[in-house]
Amino acid sequence: MIPINRAHTETELRKFVGTDAYVHSEATSFVFVRNFKVRVTNAFVAGEGPYRVALRFDGHGWLRMEALTHVEVDEAERLLLAGYDDRGRMNVALHLGKEPFPE
Repeated sequence: MIPINRAHTETELRKFVGTDAYVHSEATSFVFVRNFKVRVTNAFVAGEGPYRVALRFDGHGWLRMEALTHVEVDEAERLLLAGYDDRGRMNVALHLGKEPFPE
C-alpha cells in the first residue's frame, strides 16, 4: 500500500459510481462488514490526511470511513483503503470490488 494521494484516490473511487460494488469494511474490533452489495451513486474523499471517504448507496444510504492513510488497487482491480496509526497498526479498512471478496 502507498500513502493516499487524494486526487488519484478519488479517481479510483469514482470508477465504482453507477455500478454494483461489494464492500468490505472494518474498524478495529468494533465493526466488520463483508460482501455487502450496493449500487454506488456518489463517492468523495475529504481532508488533508488522514482522509475521510464517503460513499452513497442507491441514492439514499451512506458509509463514511475516517482516518484513512493508505491505498492500493490490486490485480483484481479492487480498491483497498486502510488507515494506520503512528505505530503502524491498521485501525480501519474500506475495500471495494466488482466481485465478492473471498470468504
